[in-house]
Amino acid sequence: MEYQCETDAEWQDIAPDLMSELLPDNIISKYLESPESIEDDFDPTVLDNFPGDISTTCMPIPEDATFLDGVPAKKPKVVHKRRRKRGNSTANRKATVCPESPSNGSTPTIAPESSFHLSPTPFQHVLRIPFSPPLLPPSGGSPLQIIQTIGPYTPPLFGTVVPTGPTYVIVSPQCVSPGAQIFPLSPATGTVAPPELTGSVLPVGSSSDSACQGSPTVDTLSPTKDLQKHNDSTSPKAEKKIRPEAPECVKDYIHHTQSYMRDVCCSMRGGMGMESHYVDAHLVQRKLLIKSGKNANKCLEKELVVLSDSERKKAKLDRSQLFHNSDSKPKQSFALLGKAGAGKTTFIQRLCLDWASGSLPQFQFVFLLNCKILDLTQSNCSLKGLLLDLSMSPRCEDSDSVFKHILSCPDEVLIIFDSFDHIKDFEGLLQSPAKSHTNTKYTIKQLFSGLFQKEILSGCTLLIATRPKDVLNQVLRKMDSLLELCGFSPEDIELYTSKYFGDNTSLQESALKQIKNDRYIFSLCSNPLLCWTTCFLLEHQESGNDLPSTLTDLYQRATSKHLQLASLENSSLCKNRKLLDIPQLCKMAWEGFKNHDTHVNPASSTELLDCALKSGILTSFKTSECQKNHFADLFTQNLLSAVHLVQSKQVNEKMVVANSVVHQKKRKVQGESQDVLQRFVTGLVFQKAPDGVSILDSSVNIKAKRKAVETHLESMKPNDLLPARLLELFHCVYETSSAKFAKLLLKNLPDNLSFYGTQLCPSDVYVICHLLQYASTLKRTFSINLQDTCIPISGLKELVGLQCIKAFWAHTADTIGLWEDLHRSNDELNLKSAIEKFTLHPFKATEGYHIESLPVLVQIHREKKLPMSEPVSALDEGVPALRHLQRLEFELGVQNGPELFPKLVEALPSLESLQHLDLEKNQIGDSGAEKLAGVLHYLKCLKLLNLSQNLIGDAGVEKLAKALASVPSLQSLSLYGNAIADIGAEHLALALPDMNFLLDLNIAFNKFTDLGAKKLGAALKNCTGMKSLELWNDCIPYGVFEHLRLQDPRIRSL
Repeated sequence: MEYQCETDAEWQDIAPDLMSELLPDNIISKYLESPESIEDDFDPTVLDNFPGDISTTCMPIPEDATFLDGVPAKKPKVVHKRRRKRGNSTANRKATVCPESPSNGSTPTIAPESSFHLSPTPFQHVLRIPFSPPLLPPSGGSPLQIIQTIGPYTPPLFGTVVPTGPTYVIVSPQCVSPGAQIFPLSPATGTVAPPELTGSVLPVGSSSDSACQGSPTVDTLSPTKDLQKHNDSTSPKAEKKIRPEAPECVKDYIHHTQSYMRDVCCSMRGGMGMESHYVDAHLVQRKLLIKSGKNANKCLEKELVVLSDSERKKAKLDRSQLFHNSDSKPKQSFALLGKAGAGKTTFIQRLCLDWASGSLPQFQFVFLLNCKILDLTQSNCSLKGLLLDLSMSPRCEDSDSVFKHILSCPDEVLIIFDSFDHIKDFEGLLQSPAKSHTNTKYTIKQLFSGLFQKEILSGCTLLIATRPKDVLNQVLRKMDSLLELCGFSPEDIELYTSKYFGDNTSLQESALKQIKNDRYIFSLCSNPLLCWTTCFLLEHQESGNDLPSTLTDLYQRATSKHLQLASLENSSLCKNRKLLDIPQLCKMAWEGFKNHDTHVNPASSTELLDCALKSGILTSFKTSECQKNHFADLFTQNLLSAVHLVQSKQVNEKMVVANSVVHQKKRKVQGESQDVLQRFVTGLVFQKAPDGVSILDSSVNIKAKRKAVETHLESMKPNDLLPARLLELFHCVYETSSAKFAKLLLKNLPDNLSFYGTQLCPSDVYVICHLLQYASTLKRTFSINLQDTCIPISGLKELVGLQCIKAFWAHTADTIGLWEDLHRSNDELNLKSAIEKFTLHPFKATEGYHIESLPVLVQIHREKKLPMSEPVSALDEGVPALRHLQRLEFELGVQNGPELFPKLVEALPSLESLQHLDLEKNQIGDSGAEKLAGVLHYLKCLKLLNLSQNLIGDAGVEKLAKALASVPSLQSLSLYGNAIADIGAEHLALALPDMNFLLDLNIAFNKFTDLGAKKLGAALKNCTGMKSLELWNDCIPYGVFEHLRLQDPRIRSL
C-alpha cells in the first residue's frame, strides 16, 4: 500500500475540484445531528502516537491516482499550531515522513474519482462506522469513514453552523449519487448478498436445513484487495533459482544409491522379476469431501468422493503422470491409497526402479522409508539420520556433504513413506513439528510433522502409501493430491496369469481357463495379491482339483502349501512336520493383530522363523541399522490369527463371537483388517471336517464356538445395519457356505437394500448376487440403491439381471452405459427390463455428477433413443424413472448450485409427476428464478416448492408470481430468507388470489417494509383456503406486524 504524505501547508495546494463530489446532505446531516454517538467510538490514546509540532496526513493512494510533474506549487504562509503535550517535549521536531512519499518535491495531485479528502485540520482520527441499511451508499460498497478533527475549532463546513467542539467529516470511498430512498437491491446472477442486505440473522428452522451447513463465506471485494491483486498480477516472475554444482562425492552417492535400488527393487514377491512380470496398474485421481460436525474425523472413506465407473475411467492416470503438475500451483504432497493387496509396495518399488533408471529426472534424491520398521517415538533422531540411516539407501561415507547438498536443493528430493497405515500413534501427529535441520533430539514423529508442514526441507516432495480406512484424516485432508491404485481389470488378470506361468504354455492355458470358469475366483483376482495367490495355488496343486469357493479356503490352502514346501526344504522338519510349532506362529499373529503390528518377536524359535521366512509367510526388512521380520501380508496374518481364535483353548466363545460376523452396534468404524479377520473366523468355524490342506488341528473340538457364532448370526437384524456393515454381513454369510444362513439373511433383509456410499469391488458384487439368488425360493423382491458405489458396468449388469431385483438406482451415467452395452449386444429383453427397473425416486442431488448426466437422460426420454443410435423399441414410452419421479431435492449449495441449476431446469419439463421440489440454499438468484418460472407450467402435480435462501429479489419474484398461478396443485410455497423488497411483495400479493390450492406461504426474513406487509395482508383476505402466512422480518415495525396479526390470525411470525 502506497501512502501520500504531506504537511498542513502542502495540503492547501491540492486542486480545489477534490471538493466537488460530496455526500448527499441528508446523510451528512443525519450524522452531524448526533455527534455524541461518534465520540463514544473515538479512542483518545491514539493522540499519544502522533508528533506534537507538525501533524502528518497519511492517505491511501487510489489505483488510478496521477501525479502532475512540473507544475509549480504555491507556498502560502503556513502557521503551524502546536498542541500542548503532557510532560516534556522537544521544541523543534522535524516533520514526520511516511514511507514511499514522493521524493521529487512535486505536489501530488489525486484524481477525485471514487474518493475525496478533507484535511484542513492539524489532526485527524479516522473511524470506520458500520452503517445501517437506509444510510448505506446505493452502490453497496465499502463502509463510509468518519474523520474527527481534534484541536482548535475550524471554519464551518459549507456555511453550515456547527456547534463548538469536535468537527466530523464523512468520507466516501466511492462515488455516491444522491438518492431519496435506498431499497435493498436484487442480487445479480451468481453473486453473494452484500452484508448490509443480510444483516438480520436468519434463525434455523426452514424446511430443508440439511443443505450446505458448512458453506464457506465469500468475501466482498474492496479497493485494497483489488489493488493487492493488481500488484500481484503485475509483479515480474521470479527468476529460476541457480542450482549449486553437486560435489563429486554427492554424485558418487547418487550413482551408488541408484545402483543399490536397481538391485533391491528388481524382484517382486515369489522371486519374479519386476521387468518381466510387473503389470502396470493405473491410478485414479480422488477428491475429498470435507464434512463438518463432531464425527467428521471418524473415517476417511466417508469423505472420499466415490466416483462412478465412467468417471473413474476419465480420471485414470499412468505411473508417468504421478508427479505431473497440471495446475499453476506445484503439488508437493501425494497420498497413494489402496486396499490390502492392491500393490502399493510393488508400485513404489517400480517407482524407485524408474528413478534408478533415469525416468524421474526431476529428483536427484529418492528416500524410501518403511513405516513397518520405524519407531515414531524413537528420540534423538535428526533429519540427516532419518534420510541417510533409516531409509532404504546404502551407507553414506560422506554424510555431511550429501546432507548439505540435500538442503541446498529440497525441491529435487522425493521422500516416500510406505505402509503409512502401520503408524500406531496418530494422536498429535502434526503437533510439535521439527523446525531445525540439524537438531538431533527429535522423534521420527516430529520429523515427519516438520516435513509435512514444510517446517524443514521446505519444497521437497512427499509420497505416503496407505489404506483408505485406517489412516488419519488430518493428514490426508492437507495432501495436495490423492491417488487411488486401481486393481486388475479382466485384461490385466489375463496378462498377469500369462506372465506368471511364463513359457509353460499348457499350464498357462489351463490355469487361465480355470480362473475364468470360476466367477468368484475371477472376481478375487482383481486384487493383485489374491491373483498371485491363486496362480501360486494352481502352480502347486494337483491337476484336476477344483479351485476354492471361499476366501478362507483359498488362503488356507495357499498357506498350507507354503508351509509344506518350506518343511520339505528343511531336512530336520521333513520327517516330522509336527515339529513346526504352527500354534505358536498363530499366537504371534494374533498378538500382532491386537497391537496393530506385523512385527514378529525375534526371540521365537529359530527353526520356526527360518521355515516361515522360507515359506514366504514372513518377510525380512533390512536397513543400515537393523533387520526385522514381519508377516508378509494382511491376509496371511489374519488367517493365522483366526486359526488361533478358533482352536486355542485359551480363547472362549465370547471372544470368538466378538471377532466374527458383524455386530449391530460397534463403537467405531472397522478397518479392513478387522473385516478380513471376521470372514476368516466365520469361514473356519463353519468349514467341513479338516482335510489334508487344512492348518486346523482336527483333534480340537470347536463345536461350542460354532454354536455361539451360529446363535449370533440368527439374532442379527440386517435392516438396522449401515451399508458398509451390511456388505460385511453378506461376506461373512458367504464364507459359511451354508444355504441355511443365506436364506435366513434374505428373510430378514428390508425390501429396500442400500449400499449407498460403499465402494463395491468385483468380489463384493459376486457375493451379493450369489446370496440374492436364494430370494426366489422365498418369493422375495428388493429395490437396491447402488448410488456412489463405484460398481463396474459388468457388475451392474449382473445385479440388474436378477429376477428378485424389481428396481435399482445407480449413477445416471453408468445406467446409460449399461443400456448402451445391452443395446450393442442386441439383448433387447434385458434392455427393456433394465430401463423399466431404473428409478430416481427420491432424487437427492448432493454432488455435481448427480445432475450433470441428467440432460442426457432427458434427451433419451424425449427422443426415445440412446445417444448415437437409432430409436429403440424399449424406449417407446420414454424413461419411466423420469415420468414417475415425485420428489427432488437439489442440495448442491452455494458453490455448485448456481452453475448446475440450468441443467436441472432443462430436465424439469420431463418430470410430469413431480410433487416435491426443494431448492433451498443454492443462490440461484433472480436469473435462476426466471429460468424456473419458465418451466413451472409443466409441473402440473407440484405440491411443495421450497425456494428459501436463494438471493431472489424483486425481479425474480415478479417472474415467479406470474408463473405460480399456472401450477394449480401448489399447496406450500417457501420464499424464506431472500432479498424481496416492497415491489416484489406487491407482485406476490397480486398473484396470491390466483393460487387456489395454496395452503402455506413462508416469506419471512426478506427485505420488504410495512408497505409490502400490508399488501400481503390485504391479499390474504381474498385467500380463504390459506392456513398460514409467515412474513416477519426486521424491516417491518413491530406495531404494524402486531396490527396485521390481530386482523388475521393466519399471519405468523415464525
